[in-house]
Amino acid sequence: MKRKILVVDDSSLARRLSRKFLEEMGYEVEEAPGGAEALEQYALGQHDLVILDMLMTGMYGLEVLHKLKELNPSLPVIIATADIQRSTRDQVKAGGAAAMVNKPLNKDELAEILELVWTGGTLWN
Repeated sequence: MKRKILVVDDSSLARRLSRKFLEEMGYEVEEAPGGAEALEQYALGQHDLVILDMLMTGMYGLEVLHKLKELNPSLPVIIATADIQRSTRDQVKAGGAAAMVNKPLNKDELAEILELVWTGGTLWN
């Protein structure tokens, strides 16, 4: 059975690019344009992993991360952001995300991080 990934980003271009990369890697992909939709879709779909944008209209990525972790503490979440500040990295790590990737996404980097996460690792090990 294919692993199912939920891509959450308010940019339709970013979602399409993520979907393209992930489907090429053999994953089943669903998309959500914002935090509220992501939480609803996750509750209905039980995804294996979530790739979450940090800066979105409506609900900030960290807030979504905390709510996802309340629903499923073991859910792997990868934060995708153009914000590379150390404080952001620290907040993402403290929030329980498995990794943080820079936007725009790079397919090879994403594949490496997914492999790490599937084996139970995090970017912080």
